[in-house]
Formats: sequence, C-alpha cells, structure tokens
Amino acid sequence: MPSATASTNSNLSFRIAEFETLVDGLDYAAKGETGCNFFSPRGELQQALTYREIRERAVALAQRFDRLGLERGARVALVAETSPDFLTFFYACQYAGLIPVPLPLAINLGGHDAYVERLRNMIGRAGAEIAVGPAELLHYLREAASNLKMVGTPEDFYALPASGGDLRPFTKDEACYIQYSSGSTSLPRGVFVSQRAITSNARGIGQHGLELRPGDRATSWLPLYHDMGLVGFCLTPMLSQITLDYLATKSFALRPLTWLKLLSQYGGTISFSPTFGYDLCATRGLNGSAKTIDLSHWRVAGIGGEMVRAEILSRFAETFGVTGFSPKAFLPSYGLAESTLAVTFASLDKGVEVDRIDQEHYTHTGNVSPVNGRANGKANGHVNGHINGSAARSFVICGAPMPGHEVEVRSETNAPLADHNVGRVVVRGPSVMDGYFNDPAATAAVTTEDGWLDTGDLGYMIDGKLVVTGRRKDLVILNGLNIWPQDVEWAVEALEEVRGSDVACFSVIETDGNERMIVVLQCRMHDTAARESLRKKVVATVRKTCGADCRVVLVPPKTLKFTSSGKLSRSAVKADYISGEISDLNLASSRQAAPTPAYSEQRR
Repeated sequence: MPSATASTNSNLSFRIAEFETLVDGLDYAAKGETGCNFFSPRGELQQALTYREIRERAVALAQRFDRLGLERGARVALVAETSPDFLTFFYACQYAGLIPVPLPLAINLGGHDAYVERLRNMIGRAGAEIAVGPAELLHYLREAASNLKMVGTPEDFYALPASGGDLRPFTKDEACYIQYSSGSTSLPRGVFVSQRAITSNARGIGQHGLELRPGDRATSWLPLYHDMGLVGFCLTPMLSQITLDYLATKSFALRPLTWLKLLSQYGGTISFSPTFGYDLCATRGLNGSAKTIDLSHWRVAGIGGEMVRAEILSRFAETFGVTGFSPKAFLPSYGLAESTLAVTFASLDKGVEVDRIDQEHYTHTGNVSPVNGRANGKANGHVNGHINGSAARSFVICGAPMPGHEVEVRSETNAPLADHNVGRVVVRGPSVMDGYFNDPAATAAVTTEDGWLDTGDLGYMIDGKLVVTGRRKDLVILNGLNIWPQDVEWAVEALEEVRGSDVACFSVIETDGNERMIVVLQCRMHDTAARESLRKKVVATVRKTCGADCRVVLVPPKTLKFTSSGKLSRSAVKADYISGEISDLNLASSRQAAPTPAYSEQRR
C-alpha cells in the first residue's frame, strides 16, 4: 500500500516559481519530499510519486526519445489522462527539447467519429511526429494519427532501448508546450506557450493570486488537457514544490464528494473548480458525511473556467458550512489559455463580491448602472432580483490583474472605456502567448493594432477590478436589446421540469433579416401535452427574464454539445440547429421549430 507524499519539505527552502524554465523548477523540487498522489474514484491511494521520482522517470524517458531521431522542437502528442505517465511524458519532453501537445480524453466530444476527427485536427495542425495514449484509447489515436514515427502506449515508449542520449532541455527563451483550445470547432487553435510565459504566470499565481506558503497542499480533479488543470494544478504547484492530490475528472463526475473527502483526509488547502463542480457537490449534499468531512483547512476555494454564479456558491457554503468550510475561502478569478492561464484574482479571504446593476438599463443601452449607486456588495445568493422597483442583476467581481499584467475594456473602435461601460476585454503582459501555432491569421485576428490580446470576452471595470459579462460571440442582440444568454439559460434551468446544463440560448438571423432568439432545451417528457405545457412555461419565463420572445426547441437528452473542459458550446449547438441536425421532439411542432437555412454572421 503506497504512502502519500508529504506536504512539507523539511530540508528545502520554499521558493514560489522563482525559476526560468520548467526543468529548473523540477530539478529543484526533486531535492525535496513533496510530490503527486493519484486516487481511485472511491478515494483510495493508487500511486504516489515524489518530484524526485517523477524527475528520474522523465530523464530516463528523455534519453529513450533520443532513439527516435527527433529534431529539437519536434512535437509530441500526449493524451492527457490524469496519471503518472502523463507527467512523466510531459516533463520528459522538457528535458529532451521536444514540445508536448496535450490532447483531450474522449469526454463530451460527441462519440467515436467526432473524437477521432478532433484528435486528427490537433495532431495534424501541431505537426506532431509521435503520439502516446493509454491502451484503452490507442485505437482512437491510431485512427487519428497516420504516418507518424511512432504511436503507442506509455509502455511501448518505456520499452525503447535506453541509449544514454544527451539531454537538451529548453532554455528560458524557448518553447514549453502547445495548448489547444477546448472549444468544439473542427479547427482548434493551438496556443504556443513559451517558458517565459509559463514561469511568469506561475509566479503571478503563486506569489500574488494564491500567496502560497509552506505546507500548502493542492487537490484537483480538473482535466490536464485544459489550461486550468495543466497550469493551475500541475505546473504551478511543481514550480513551488507543492504536493498535489489527483482525482481523475471522470472519477469526480461519478463521485463528486470524493473530491471533498480527499481535501478533508489529506488536509488540502487549495483547490479550484468551475461553478458546476460546486453545484454538483451541493446537489449531492453531505449524505451523512458531515461528521467525517473537515474542510476547515481549505483556505482557497477558487472559481474559474466559466461564468461565476454567486447563488450556487452560496448554496455550497450553506450546505458544507457544518464541515468548517468558510465562504471567505471562495476566490473568483479570470483567465484564458491565450494568457497561459491566470489574468486577474479577487482578494484573498474576502469571499465572493458582486456588482449589482440595473438590468433594464443594460438591456436597452449596453452599459451598466449600479443599483442605488452601489458599486459592489457581498453575494446574497441571488443573481436577479428587484431593488426599489428596478430589475437588478448581480455580477461577480473577478479582481485586479496580476503584477506586470494589464487589463483594459475597450470599445469596438479600440478606445479605452471608463468604469461601468461594457466593452471588449483586452489584456497585455508577460504571460500572453506568442501566438497560435502555425496560424498567423488567427493570431492577427485576436491582436489589437497596439499589440494587446483581444480575449473575445465582454466586461467592464470597477476601480481597477474586472467584471466579466460573457463571450462577445454569444451576446444576443434582439430588437435593440442586449441579452446575456446565460441569464436566459439559468432562468429556464430554475423551472422544476428542467435540469442544470439542459439549456442553450443563442440567436439566428433569418431570411427576412430579423434576428430570432432560440432556446434549445433537453426534454425528458414523453407526453406531447406535457411537452407543450413546458414549452409555454419556457416562453413565459424568457419573456419575464429579458422582455423578449423566443422559439423553444425541445430535444432529447445528450443533444447539447460541451467543450472538452465541460462548458456548454453554444456555437456548436447553434451550428447543429442551423444545419438541421437538431429538430423538435414533437412532430406536430417540427415545422414551426425547423431552422431557416439562410443565415448570416454579418452582425457579429
């Protein structure tokens, strides 16, 4: 039975990402006693490796890579399962001067053909020369990757002769890895991350955002093919000698409370999740585990990866308050892979702070106005409400940029906007990517004339702090009204007959040139009359929420598409609707609900 690695280093000075390369950081961490632990869905420890053991395995594999005759900078495609093998291969690439390209597992990607096509696009666009994946996914990988020098399991590569080849690690001015976008488009874009970008981002996260300290311990179920999992809960902890407790993403989906049990049993102090992770746990509840779970050590409960929903976090805090969990531990943040990971952090030990705005004022003008002149306030568990007769909407404040990084909100003409004016969120700093790999056109499309990164998000500033309102491409503009699609989705999800993550809202431009809002709802009802009753409820709910009419399309479960990181892909659902792949469950309504083929992106 393995023993978990320690949380502290008795004879090693604590250094928070004070390194210029990943190799420098791992060489230092290997001198201590901390490392990584891997757990089963039920929370049993399966494997424990110190950073010293990880380094030894990585160096040995890097020397085996020498037998393949790869040029320096060659790309290595790695299916990013949550396992010691992925860490070994990722770090081996760093020692061998090869560029790892993490690939997603077959989760939420639409079946065999869709997954193979996604792998094929990533591998081809990266120009990978070898590919490695677990045995159970090897047939997908071989189908997707043809004419490579080698495609195999980790064991196949470990079996290569140990040549004793020279190590040729990357220097501070060279590449580190390629991070492919988590979207569901057929042509994913590869973010080219340099050693400078990853070390600067890890430094900002560790020193500023989390204020890491000796004895901190991280716990994660986040996928390692996503930037929050890879950077936040693999590379940054290693660069600061922090021990990691890993639960596979699939295991978390099956047993969410195992995440909390690991935090409790091993004294985890830092863990992040998108809002839906907290929602899953709050929905499951304690199940009689209150006496066995202690979350009093959890000092940083981060939220990122999607829009932060204050009411869900309030419900989580209320549900797990008996375990010693403090709502002050919540730490909203904002980031994206194009800036390696993190851009802004809220203040530690403050919990969730919100800005309450006049929703009707925004809907009609596109700008925000604080309700009763208040710029912020503590989250009270409600996203929408009324204050003095005015419809109010709460947005979570995502904090100020990390040192050395800048955030601005700009107009469509690239002019900086004053506080409380909604516009394009642009960022600049040492963590920003050098560009998309081998895609200068896509790089130019997200780079402003003065060299800032256009994130594609909408938001506004308050006293140097960022509030994110959503993706620009998702904003519904209907008859002059500005409608946040997530407001519609969350309002419909609140209906008794609807489950969470069952709704997608978007708009299409029809043949008459008018824009129509579409609400696609996964429906589990079999009775036609019950479906029509639900449809009417949704129409009424949407009209009450945003003052606009919509077309409701009822579809079977598992119709909606999600990104590899678990976020709803409105663009993919919209594409399916336009193509006719999505059709209404009620045959009597199919003619009404059928999409109009003529469609234009002119207004986007």
